[in-house]
Formats: sequence, structure tokens, C-alpha cells
Amino acid sequence: MNTIFSSFSSILYLLLFSWFSVESAVLPDDVLAQQKADLVGRLPGQPPVNFRQYAGYITVNESHGRALFYWFFEATHKVEEKPLLLWLNGGPGCSSVGFGEAEELGPFLMQKGVPELKFNKHSWNKEANLLFLEAPVGVGFSYTNTSSDLLHLGDSFTASDSYAFLVNWFKRFPQFKSHDFYIAGESYAGHYVPQLSEKIFDANKESAENYINFKGFMIGNALMDDETDQRGMIDYAWDHAVISDKVYFGVKKSCNFSVPDSKICNAALDKYFDVYNLIDMYSLYAPTCVNSSISYSRQMNMIEGVAPKLFSKYRGWHQKPAGYDPCVSDYTEVYFNRQDVQEALHANTTKIRYNWTHCSDVITKWKEAPSSVLPVIRKLVDGGVRVWVFSGDTDGRIPVTATRYTLRKLGLKILHDWKAWYNNEQVGGWRIVYDGLTFVTIRGAGHQVPTFAPKQARQLVIHFLAGQQLPSSAF
Repeated sequence: MNTIFSSFSSILYLLLFSWFSVESAVLPDDVLAQQKADLVGRLPGQPPVNFRQYAGYITVNESHGRALFYWFFEATHKVEEKPLLLWLNGGPGCSSVGFGEAEELGPFLMQKGVPELKFNKHSWNKEANLLFLEAPVGVGFSYTNTSSDLLHLGDSFTASDSYAFLVNWFKRFPQFKSHDFYIAGESYAGHYVPQLSEKIFDANKESAENYINFKGFMIGNALMDDETDQRGMIDYAWDHAVISDKVYFGVKKSCNFSVPDSKICNAALDKYFDVYNLIDMYSLYAPTCVNSSISYSRQMNMIEGVAPKLFSKYRGWHQKPAGYDPCVSDYTEVYFNRQDVQEALHANTTKIRYNWTHCSDVITKWKEAPSSVLPVIRKLVDGGVRVWVFSGDTDGRIPVTATRYTLRKLGLKILHDWKAWYNNEQVGGWRIVYDGLTFVTIRGAGHQVPTFAPKQARQLVIHFLAGQQLPSSAF
């Protein structure tokens, strides 16, 4: 059976390469050679597919030897007509390959056993050409040959390198430069996505040569504003009965999230974060992995300087999320550390001294992070950029309560007030349309919305890319 499957995969690879050769005949020889080098034939344990995938490195700083790892999937159909969508995970320091691709919205989802990968019938590459990026350096397979770079990482550093990545990626894949381009992400990507969007927005005014056909961005369960994110998190925990009245009112009395923390506030928060040892605060009603055997079960290293400054001191804040199978990330971590997998992905070509992990063990300092990205979001809204924000409503980490508080700060006019939207015959969540921004909740979804509500998440991205509001009645 394995021999038959291997032969089939070889035939499929030849067909894909032939298609590649015919379709790309108009591209320069050096570009064709680079694309051919990045073309992924078949991954170990991968189901057969009829679309092309590429993976490899894009250099973003030659003098320092910085290179970012990407994994790109062409759309399942109408490649030339579909937009290009970049997905970013947050952390900071977490991998969009490990989370976004392998456990959320990519074509190949991780599973226990053999085969290791299953096709995601709700993959977002059914709606767009889909690009995943591991950024900044130190995340996943992305690397630097200048170790001191790891001491200077921060929001601006990440945005600048991610922009350099895009400019150089479009040089490697010029056939996609004219496509409508969108960015999406979750969690700390609430910083990454607007900041990268601003880089593109500003640069497009200055350079015709590197112009990117940028149309909009979408962020989910997103860290956007320290004060409201922290206040909303405490309110949500109390409202969902995971902390006592005593703990809740102790925090409310002791902490003013608009000003620097105090010893009395820290003592009150200690009691709040105790709940992180009991349940998965990323998805209140999901089980936890009780027999995890690898590093995923550990809390990630403390990163100095991460926004919000107060909560980032607590290990509970740095815990990693889990999915439907709460142990799925254990399998992912084993898989991406396999040599045959890395060779198939053209990854780890420099033999990085540390293992691939979901969230970086080598990033320990975060030099710069603004307390709020709302000024950036407001600038882009005013500039006509399409902006959607979404929130899984069972996430206790960056909850819907916090996001509603945050968006209220923008002071945008309401065009269409709070109303249910439908996924077939069921309510998928609620939405409100502001002047220049749409906010959508996804009912029953945790922090990683595409993991917990894949069908609703796909409907969300379909309507976002089309610039159409979600249906307000059953269908």
C-alpha cells in the first residue's frame, strides 16, 4: 500500500511540475529556478492534493544573515483570480506554521497516528492563495546569523522584517504581485497585522516599484489596547464564573490598568492567575491535555517587555492554547522536528542549534511594544483600508469583553447595530458594523477560532475577502 501511495505521489508531483512549467513559462529563468527550488512535492504523511505548495527562506537582511521561513499554498482552484492572504500568529514569538497552518486554517491539519496529516475541508486556500510566515527571526525555522539580533526584537523590528519579506517574496513570485492582498492573524498579531499594514500603506505612497496591492486586514481575539484588554479579561473571568467575587473585587480595587502596576495589584493578580493551572483559559469549555510528554505542555519562556507590561510578568499569560484534541500540538512538535519533514519543506537548512517549537524558546526580550495600536487602526480606517475584527466568544485570554471595550475607544459611528449572523440554519455569532470597521463574534469558539469553529471561520473569511456582510437570516 505504501509503495502504491508513493508511486501515486510521484506521478502527482510530475503533473504539478508540468503544470508549473507551462503556466510559468513567461517568467524569467532565475525566478523560475527559485520557484522550482521551493516547490514542495509531498510531505511525509500528506494526503494527495491538486494544488501547488512552496516553502523555503526569504532573506530580509543580508549583512546580518536574517531569513524568514514561509509556507505558501496556491488556491485549490482559479489561482489567477483568487486574492493572496498572509496569515500571522502572535505570541510574540509563536509560529504561524505550527498554529495557523497545522492546527487551524491550513490545508493540512495535524492528527495523531499515521498518516500524520489530514486534509482540511475548510482550508482557507479554498478562498485565497494562502501564505504563512514565521516571524520574527528566532520563531520556528526563521533564523539570524547575528545572535545579537535576538536582543533587539520588538514590534517595529518585526514589522520592518516582515515588510522586507513581502517585498522580496513578490520578487520570487511576481505572478502574484497584481493580486489583491490581505493580511489576517490572531492574538498578538493584533499588533503585528496593523503595524505591517501601516508599513505597506505608507510605503505604497513612496515606491511604485515595490507597490503591494493591499486591500485590508482582519484580526481575531486580538491584543490591541493594554488598558481595555486587561480590564476586559478580568470582567470576563468573573462573568463566566471562573474566579470568585473576592478575587474579582480584589483586582478591581487594587489595579488601575491605565497606570503602572503596584505590589498590591500584583498580589491580587496572583490569585486571578491561579485559575490558569486548572482550565484552558484559551477555550473555557475545552478539555486540557493531561498526559502531554513534550515541551508543548510547558509554559513558554518569560519574555521581558511584552505588552501588556503588567500581565506579561505572569506565567499564565504566556501559556499556549490547545485545540479540539488538546494534545494535538504535541504531535505537531514531533512532526516538524523530523529530518524528513524538514527536508521536504526546505527548512532548517543552516542546522539551527535549537529545536522547532510552537513558541520560541530563544526569544527572551521584547524591546518595544506600544500600549495601544488603536492609533494605527484608526489611521488605516481613515485611509480606506478594509478592517474586520473577530472574536471567539469562549476565549478567556483576550475575550470578547475586552475587544468590545477596545473598539468603543475608537469612537466610530455605528452604521448597523448588534445583530445575529447565520451559518446555514444556526446563529454563527453576532456582528456590528461601524463606519470603516466590522466586528464579528463567533459563537462557541475559543482563542483559535478556525480550530474550534472551522465552518464559521471559513464563512467569515469568504465574506471578509468579498467585502460583504455576513447573512442576517438562516439559509
